[in-house]
Amino acid sequence: MAMAANPGDQRPGGGGPRFLDWLRVFFCEDGRFHLPLRMAALLTFAIFLGTSLYTGWTEPETDFPNYYTAAVLVRQGQPLRKFYDWTWFARQMNYAGEGTQLGTYTAQTPLTMLPLVPLAGIPVQRAKQVWLLCNLIFLGAAMWFMSRMTRVRFESIWLLAFCGYFSLRANFVLGQYYVFLLFLLTLAFYFIHREKFWLGGVMSGITFGLKLYGGPLLFYFATRRQWKAALAMIVTALLLAGLAIALFGAGDVRYYAMQILPRSLEGGALDPYTPWNPTFTTLLRRTFVSDSELNPHPLWEAPGHYFFLRGFISMAIVVFLALGAGRRRASEQHDFAWFVIAAMLLSTSVASYTFIILLLPVVLLFEESAPWERAFLVFSYVLLSLPLHPVGLFLKVWLLAGLFVVAGMASWREMSWEWTVTGLAFAATFGLFAGERQMRNYAKEPAQRFERVAAREAAIFSGYPVVTPAGIFYQSMGKDRYVLRWSHENHGEELVFEGNAMLPKLAADGRSVEFELVDEEGSEMMEFDPVTRETAKLPGDVPRDWAHSVVSPDGKWVAFERAEDRPTRIWLREVASGREKELTGGNCNSFAPAWERDSGSFIFASDCGRGFGLPALYRAQVEEK
Repeated sequence: MAMAANPGDQRPGGGGPRFLDWLRVFFCEDGRFHLPLRMAALLTFAIFLGTSLYTGWTEPETDFPNYYTAAVLVRQGQPLRKFYDWTWFARQMNYAGEGTQLGTYTAQTPLTMLPLVPLAGIPVQRAKQVWLLCNLIFLGAAMWFMSRMTRVRFESIWLLAFCGYFSLRANFVLGQYYVFLLFLLTLAFYFIHREKFWLGGVMSGITFGLKLYGGPLLFYFATRRQWKAALAMIVTALLLAGLAIALFGAGDVRYYAMQILPRSLEGGALDPYTPWNPTFTTLLRRTFVSDSELNPHPLWEAPGHYFFLRGFISMAIVVFLALGAGRRRASEQHDFAWFVIAAMLLSTSVASYTFIILLLPVVLLFEESAPWERAFLVFSYVLLSLPLHPVGLFLKVWLLAGLFVVAGMASWREMSWEWTVTGLAFAATFGLFAGERQMRNYAKEPAQRFERVAAREAAIFSGYPVVTPAGIFYQSMGKDRYVLRWSHENHGEELVFEGNAMLPKLAADGRSVEFELVDEEGSEMMEFDPVTRETAKLPGDVPRDWAHSVVSPDGKWVAFERAEDRPTRIWLREVASGREKELTGGNCNSFAPAWERDSGSFIFASDCGRGFGLPALYRAQVEEK
């Protein structure tokens, strides 16, 4: 008796299974391939344990100590606003037993470190090992929930995750946070899928409170009219904000909301020009905005285009996401996946480890996709996980945009041209309004008004200048620690010490430089003599701050910092008259003024146009009237 053939098993002309049909059978529930599938899953899991997990288990790496240090600081009751100071945070990392690693808490929310607080009482590497075990559980649970919500087998989901090996590896080697976020997002949709909307909203609110990635899900609940989930998400977010206020105080939480959050949303958390942060904001900045150190040769020097396009593209993503999801009653899992992809596309800070989150939308979209779409989903997920960053191409941005478009095509086909034009007009209006406002601030930034000092190619941190007869000294970021840079006789010199060299200042003799050396979980004051090139240890306590106000050598002027619940700016006061003038502007920080010997100018640090807390040096001339 002849058996009926599966219509997908043969090519039109005969000749065996087609690749896309095999891909569907392999990843979806079916009676075939179970034993080979499980054997492949076990083999790849063993490879993962023996490589990525073992490396993360045995070797200290940069990222986990950032979260761990913040958790330690919470237990110590330290003020939140200091967490975002690169120099102060590096000192605390050393005190926590993490050596001279470079690290930061910039761009994290006030509660990102919260899951690590229970681990802050044990040594850092042991805490990392516990965190890695938790991440194994989070990953397994996320994949199990995905398999329960779809027809994709658990083994197939693991193999897909393993295909994104470099993203998976980075999470475990670095002790990163994104497997945990994948678990939270998966659990959120699992509850929504089971019509437990309150719980789904709570999990979305937690995700938003910890890392902001859950933000677009509020629009998801609104477009699908899941008001219980939306209300639960809002209430959870408010409760977490209340918890942050209880831990740190309203002033520090306001500092995050008014200064850290806006800079993060603008792509200014770290180096805003590096292709290692493949976002559309970085792409636009590298294309249209110059920086003599980080981006000296943009494709087209047109900052106005950058500000317009950044606002226009961001709003267009939100508008067409809402219009598409609101007009087509697609399945829950399609729209949820689409909103997660949109959150990734809107993000202004991503790395290879971030893309593990895409495992969820790829699995959710797989069943409902056409064969070519399935191939594109898998292909994109694999490429996004690879450490590929060819300068100027930003392939990952285009891949992520492609995922967003592929997921939304069916919804947009049902939109009339009137809605399309209206959406584009609204996004363009928003871009023009936001761009014009940002250009006004941009014109006030130091880079548009003052001379850059001691500029070096790819210099990411140049701060706390000191002017001596032998030249300018300042704190800089070396390969693995903070160092002193010495700019003199038209060239620069790097001074490396056994530890982090921080906060230089002019010594009492008027020629040497004092600085804090942080090493072996402690600090001591050192003095460097530029004439003899000798370094000596100084007695006494270590000061914890720099001079916020400095008098000119001739006694006529005072250059000082002023913040008052807004970005820090440099002001100038004439001693005789008391007249004050604001010298720096922009939604960014200028600080640490140091007078030059002739009293006609001073040097200061500013992070304007750069990452938050990652300054360059400028010279401001004193204009007497």
